[in-house]
Amino acid sequence: MNPIRVFVRTVDPLTSMAVGHYLGTRPGIEVVPAEASTPVDVVVVVAERLTVQVASTLRGLKANLNAPVIMILCETAREDLVTAVECNVVAVLPRAAARGERIEEAVRTAAEGGGLLPSSMLGELLKRFERLQREALSSDGLHSSGLTTREIDVLRLMSHGFDTSEIAEELNSSERAVKRVVSGVTGRLNLRNRPHAVAYALRMGAI
Repeated sequence: MNPIRVFVRTVDPLTSMAVGHYLGTRPGIEVVPAEASTPVDVVVVVAERLTVQVASTLRGLKANLNAPVIMILCETAREDLVTAVECNVVAVLPRAAARGERIEEAVRTAAEGGGLLPSSMLGELLKRFERLQREALSSDGLHSSGLTTREIDVLRLMSHGFDTSEIAEELNSSERAVKRVVSGVTGRLNLRNRPHAVAYALRMGAI
């Protein structure tokens, strides 16, 4: 089994030596020196906080190594999390609690494709992505169900028993346009027929 190749980057040489020495003594882990051209599996970055300079360093590491990053920080701010995730950070450890075993655990978890984020930061990240998703849907005229405003209007009237001509009259549209809306939504969302489309809209809370 190949060892986990780890690259350690810190602003303090003594810290770098301490972290690197500990990891280098653990079974199945190999610390890669800065000058080596060996592929890297995990990067460990130690810093006071996620400054603009540290973020720039992370982007450089992502471009050159493209490996998951573990950050050990003295100060963590929830607003920095999105930047960190964009830079391949998969684990954040408070420096005060970053003992050798915790760092080793984070390295092995990252190498297996996992992550370790504080629950408060993970909650903030989910809120950010939900907000971005809502903004993206809104800019495209879509409801969170994936339906457009026009499709929701048609399906709402359909749920009340309106036929095609009545829906067209209610929406000041043509029957052909109504049929096109229905065909579009059933085709795009892989729905079988009109009742299925209405059921989908109801289930998603769109109508």
